[in-house]
Amino acid sequence: MTKSRNVLAAVLTIAIFACAAHAGKGPAYTDPEKADADFAVQGEYEGMLKTDDGQTKMGIQIIALGKGKFRAVGYPGGLPGAGWHQEEKIQAEGEINDGSVVFEAEKGKATYKDGVLTIETPDGHASGTLKKVKRESPTLGQQPPEGAVVLFDGSSADGWHGRMTEDGLLMQGAVSKEKCRSNQLHLEFCLPYMPEARGQGRGNSGLYVLGRYEIQMLDSFGLEGKENECGGIYKVSAPAVNMCLPPLSWQTYDVDYTAPEYDDAGNKTANARITVRHNGVVIHDDVELPHPTPGGKGGEESEPGPVYLQDHGNPVRYRNIWLVPK
Repeated sequence: MTKSRNVLAAVLTIAIFACAAHAGKGPAYTDPEKADADFAVQGEYEGMLKTDDGQTKMGIQIIALGKGKFRAVGYPGGLPGAGWHQEEKIQAEGEINDGSVVFEAEKGKATYKDGVLTIETPDGHASGTLKKVKRESPTLGQQPPEGAVVLFDGSSADGWHGRMTEDGLLMQGAVSKEKCRSNQLHLEFCLPYMPEARGQGRGNSGLYVLGRYEIQMLDSFGLEGKENECGGIYKVSAPAVNMCLPPLSWQTYDVDYTAPEYDDAGNKTANARITVRHNGVVIHDDVELPHPTPGGKGGEESEPGPVYLQDHGNPVRYRNIWLVPK
């Protein structure tokens, strides 16, 4: 009887922790047409502000937090990767009311209405309007060059230990049957819209190069850009800039990976190195990889390895995946 009770207690404990892990995540949208009303507000805004000295460029990212609540992050100089000087950010929160959202901070106020942000400072020294923009990676839809190995083109998932959606997208939790060493890799991914989720529970996955080194995938739109956020090499290096676009945007990773070197005795003489472009912007420039990152499926560093797309319980989708061996 005691043993049965212990087993039952263990099962209940596991169930409780499982429920807790998913609690508060709310809905996960993979189709913009089925997303909530807040999705139309979330996004990137850009424009020029009038100042006492002339004009200055401003970018703002609005992040949906669920149930009509939002956070705005302002970038003097322009959006990340498009003018922001990476020295200062302005943050404020707001809630929708009669179709408008007001964000107030010490340095000014931004009012959202009908897809436009109206900006004004308390002292009246800057004002203007920012309009919603939709940025796309310059490598989105890039076709494989001659000599490339096409890993996924939407026609079949036969080249993977994994699953494909009915509309021809690869699902998270897939491992390529193709293995390689030094290579250039192109991959396109789409993160789900999960407005009520937070942190690592918000659109989490990862690209494991050779199944060993994780380039994090996460809905980090508007966040700081840490090593455990989108574009970060997990436990190794934070991205130079957070280039994560809003969820349900198609994004790109273009990776140039050089395998480690070994002498005749099998001793490693040079670590692996990697350059990563996120949506066309270099976020890791020839970074040294001293060791594999946690959670991989690649085995020994000296051996060829697969492309591994991590399953972290969120519906992340992939398309147009190919590599060029070096």
